Amino acid sequence: MADVANDPQSAPPAAQALPIASPINLLLLSLVVVIAYLRLRPAYTTSLPKGPAPAVFRTFTPPTLLPFNGQKGQPVYLAVKGRVFDVTPGKNFYGPNGPYANFAGRDASRGLACGSFDEDMLTEDLNGPLDTLEGLNEEEIDALNGWEQRFQEKYLVVGNLVPVGSEEAKAAGL
Repeated sequence: MADVANDPQSAPPAAQALPIASPINLLLLSLVVVIAYLRLRPAYTTSLPKGPAPAVFRTFTPPTLLPFNGQKGQPVYLAVKGRVFDVTPGKNFYGPNGPYANFAGRDASRGLACGSFDEDMLTEDLNGPLDTLEGLNEEEIDALNGWEQRFQEKYLVVGNLVPVGSEEAKAAGL
């Protein structure tokens, strides 16, 4: 009996190995990539939220600052030591019905220094001189400086506060 295993004539032909980059494999790979993209892509386009409207640095007098109290769709501004801050992001505190609402549209320096929210902390005569902060003790001045620093860190400075009739007010057309 002849040895069939060693006979090259009787063995079946070896299977031909196809290269991995055959056209059918490339087509299947492309199909898998397209299906994966369609399944994994976001269903909506993401967009960043709108930023605040740009604020132009300007000069305010007490009467021109007063309308910026958060009512009638206005932003909320308040002044501390002659700087006007846009505190609209903190409208819950400084806007209408907030705990600091009486400071909105006003110079809040003395009230913040004294830790008082009373109306008598505000300058009554809007056409008169600005509060010079005379009579504040060292502790109150330190408290006011702390408030000013906090406002500078959190809010935009949108202007400066000058008295009615001053040279700065006249130059600004107020």
